Amino acid sequence: MKKITFLIAFIGIISVSTSNAQGCSVCSKTASELGDGAAKGMNKGILFLAVLPLTILGTIGVIWWRKHQQSSEDGSMVNE
Repeated sequence: MKKITFLIAFIGIISVSTSNAQGCSVCSKTASELGDGAAKGMNKGILFLAVLPLTILGTIGVIWWRKHQQSSEDGSMVNE
């Protein structure tokens, strides 16, 4: 349970950081010419659009990990 709580907190901290968001050079240049508000808005939009795919991949990863852990405890191999 502690690992899941840590993982959720870690993802939350990363998603708040706007320094990780990047766009194409043309979009970044246009947003920077419009001012800080537009650049920050673009970065938040990129993070907003990235949440769904990352959530789907994370869910698939957790399901796979749990099945792998469960099969390891049973003593059987996954692909045998």
